[in-house]
Amino acid sequence: MKKKSFYLFVLLLSAITSISYASDERLTKFVNPYIGTGGHGHVFLGANVPFGLVQAGPTEPTRGWDWCSGYHYSDSVLLGFSQMHLSGTGVGELGDITLLPVFKSSQRSFLFSHNNEEVKPGYYSLRFGEKKDAMIQAEISATKRVAIHHYCFSESNDSNCVLLNLKQGIGWDRLTDCKMTLVNDTLLIGYRYSTGWAKNQQIYFAAAFSKPITLKFDTTSTIGIISFKKPQKEITIKIALSPVSTDNAQLNMRTEMPHWNFERVVAEADKAWNEQLNKIKIKTNDLKARRIFYTCLYHTMTAPSVFCDVNGDYRGSDGMVHHANFTNYTTLSLWDTYRAAHPLSTIIHPEVQKDFAETMLAIFREQGKLPVWHLMGNETNCMVGNPAIPVIIDIALKGFDVDKQAILNAANKSAMLDERSLGLLKKYGYIPCNLEPANETVAKGLEYALADYCIAELAKNLGEKDIETYYENRSQSWRNYFDESTKFMRGRVYKEGSTQKIFRTPFDPFHATPQKDDYTEGNAWQYTWLVPHDVNGLIKAFGGEKSFIEKLDSLFIVEGDLGDETAPDITGLIGQYAHGNEPSHHIIYLYDYTRQPYKAAPLLRQVMTTLYRDSIDGLCGNEDVGQMSAWYILSSMGIYQVEPAGGKYMLGTPLFDEVSINVGNGKTFTIIARDNSSKNIYVQRAWFNGKRLKKPFIMFDDIKKGGTLTLQMSDKPKKL
Repeated sequence: MKKKSFYLFVLLLSAITSISYASDERLTKFVNPYIGTGGHGHVFLGANVPFGLVQAGPTEPTRGWDWCSGYHYSDSVLLGFSQMHLSGTGVGELGDITLLPVFKSSQRSFLFSHNNEEVKPGYYSLRFGEKKDAMIQAEISATKRVAIHHYCFSESNDSNCVLLNLKQGIGWDRLTDCKMTLVNDTLLIGYRYSTGWAKNQQIYFAAAFSKPITLKFDTTSTIGIISFKKPQKEITIKIALSPVSTDNAQLNMRTEMPHWNFERVVAEADKAWNEQLNKIKIKTNDLKARRIFYTCLYHTMTAPSVFCDVNGDYRGSDGMVHHANFTNYTTLSLWDTYRAAHPLSTIIHPEVQKDFAETMLAIFREQGKLPVWHLMGNETNCMVGNPAIPVIIDIALKGFDVDKQAILNAANKSAMLDERSLGLLKKYGYIPCNLEPANETVAKGLEYALADYCIAELAKNLGEKDIETYYENRSQSWRNYFDESTKFMRGRVYKEGSTQKIFRTPFDPFHATPQKDDYTEGNAWQYTWLVPHDVNGLIKAFGGEKSFIEKLDSLFIVEGDLGDETAPDITGLIGQYAHGNEPSHHIIYLYDYTRQPYKAAPLLRQVMTTLYRDSIDGLCGNEDVGQMSAWYILSSMGIYQVEPAGGKYMLGTPLFDEVSINVGNGKTFTIIARDNSSKNIYVQRAWFNGKRLKKPFIMFDDIKKGGTLTLQMSDKPKKL
């Protein structure tokens, strides 16, 4: 009897353990998709699956910068439900193929209340209408390439219809051509071409209806009025997208959603999100921190988004249709995401790294350079530097199955072009501010220098000595902008015959006027630290560690006037540290390179606990396609990659007692923070698999092998 009871106890204990650590634990319940829909967060709200092309959700009128995603919580006007959106960008775009169920064909919008919304990963619903007894319930879910809409009208009558709006776009997006054709009484196909941030956007669609329909057009033929042959109280619509053709859109629908079971799509979307969210499991009693963490993790997987059909077809940067044996991606916000989003992705999404690299190599072949900011098969050339280079070389140096030689060739040729101030850099060794009318010369120069360092590292790895030497020298070009007298990075003036450094005057280190100063969305206080590839060299340039730390300390205290035309991105200020924008994201971790690494901990905790919140206005800056959230994910786990390629993750201050990360190949990397608390924020000692770490970092090669990083926390700084 005792033996039987013991076995029952063991079985019960095993069941409890399996529930706590089950691979299919329902972590979507901790996601709050509303975080970042207010303030300057610019996040997408709607239904999608991880990395899906389809991001279906409500679209509101564009009323300014904060409507870049097509939705802002402050608004209450619904234009319809569009199939494509961006999340966290600084430019409004997409909003393609908008559906709106209406009571009469003349309606073009509705007022709605957020009280009548419900949203969770993979599902969105809204109840709206003209009055209490005349309401429409809209529900949406999605696969990667197909959206499904279910509309219920309060009453069935002949006036109920659905508008298919091809004119509607978000922000900069403007229709250039469109067409919709009724194939039969339940299938509608067509396309929408538009221009905007991405100049030549082409998206094809196939819309299948659960009931027979008729099609009429408004006076412009850009809005289809879809009526039902018999009065309907409810209707289900499947919309498949393709960057290639209407035939491929239908293939995508047949493959990904051959049925009409809306609840099944919702369940499968929830499962897809849970599978991804379960890659990182945290132990904490702080429910708000748990919601912030899993919402951030959710936000990191909105992009890059799939940009190919189920058969491998995609539209390339050359406008031609290509067939690939890899998954092609778009929405590459690389200036933002090379800093944290991609270093996080290399840890938790090893299975897609080869596809990311192949996508960028394909773009190189099609347009003659690696991507800068790629959207819908178009190069927008948005932002500065060569941000694809650190991303693709980081993938190569971390040992993923990619063609290193092809990557080196693509990076080398991209860095040797004469466009985007590179010609000036090659000629003078820096970008003279008096010869570059577009300005932003310091930002450009520093970004090029860190990318050049990455090329040098890959060349070294491949034994290409000449290439290594050339780019190693170019990676030191940051020194040309450093003013030893003011200890700021400054715009440098070219004067023929002069060997002295001559800097632009007048100079105000606080001033941050877009397109007029030498910085991109920032000022001298923020950009002086953008040398992540040579922190030790920067310390020496300051005259040593004492001077470096004094200046770094000042960054988080000093205040000043940024000017009347300050970029709206400069937010989340602690002194002049601007967490709301990416150039600042690595700065706190620079303390790890000094003998005062403990100074990072209180600042990191301050950022994590005050600038990330479980609220509508929960982000201090726009999400920037996952970067803002990726910083939190890495930092809250206690690690962060400062150097742009190679896989050195600096130690910080973990928020959670334990984190378990599925790093692929059946391996788990665990971070245990002993005696962790809101007071015990300082790492006293660290061990990896029981061996004491002598330096404040852990390498990617160790992370991917799996194992345990143990951090002993204390309320007392460890002074070296």
